[in-house]
Amino acid sequence: MDAISVKNLSVAYEDNLIIENMNLSIPKGEINIIIGANGCGKSTLLKTIARVIKPKNGDIFVNDKNMKLLKEKQIATKVAFLPQGPVCPNGITVKELVAFGRFPHQKLIGGLTNYDKNVIDWAIEETGLTKFADRGVENLSGGQRQRAWIAMTLAQETEIIMLDEPTTYLDMSYQLEILQVLEKLNKEKRITLIMVLHELNNACRFASNIIGLKTGKVICQGSPMEAITKENLKEIYGIEGKLQLSEDKKYPICINYDLIRG
Repeated sequence: MDAISVKNLSVAYEDNLIIENMNLSIPKGEINIIIGANGCGKSTLLKTIARVIKPKNGDIFVNDKNMKLLKEKQIATKVAFLPQGPVCPNGITVKELVAFGRFPHQKLIGGLTNYDKNVIDWAIEETGLTKFADRGVENLSGGQRQRAWIAMTLAQETEIIMLDEPTTYLDMSYQLEILQVLEKLNKEKRITLIMVLHELNNACRFASNIIGLKTGKVICQGSPMEAITKENLKEIYGIEGKLQLSEDKKYPICINYDLIRG
């Protein structure tokens, strides 16, 4: 079963068509990473699936159920979405931020149940933030702050988590830290991950399925070994890439590249 599938999807900002007649199946239980040049529709695709943007045409299915037939709260119990550069008010602790993830499961009357509190503690522990639970989010390092946001999405208890550039503005060590946390969640909890990444070599290292986009169309999809070829890099980015295999021979690494002129 696919986690997400889109059928004949078109998305536009006013008269500017970003995604045109896209058909895409995103497999369940995998780390799916979307790559592509700026403005190719990566973030637009995630926002459309998350219902932040209304599509012009087409259908989106979650676990084979058409999202048009689901209410907002139902979708929030199936798909968690972490946008790029989320912001929270000053003074909120890690535990308070993570508690927002329980909102889709709460009833109209009453606060957090004991089960909710256990889930919050579990999400904080899974992301390695137990000793920071009562610390203000603004007082965390960049990597810790991003882990707190991931804990919030984890507390939503969905089978699918989507993240829009979760490593943006983080240095190399924090990028690795975040991606290893996400990899652990995928392997141990079988959570389907769908994320946008700009760092091609990180995408190759952590993805089990790479989706390459260009001007709102799918150029390639498959394992890093299948998707990341010189031909596809030329098509997606307009570069002449030099590739070699990783030390364990499991994924390609782009060690250098040149722009294709003209």
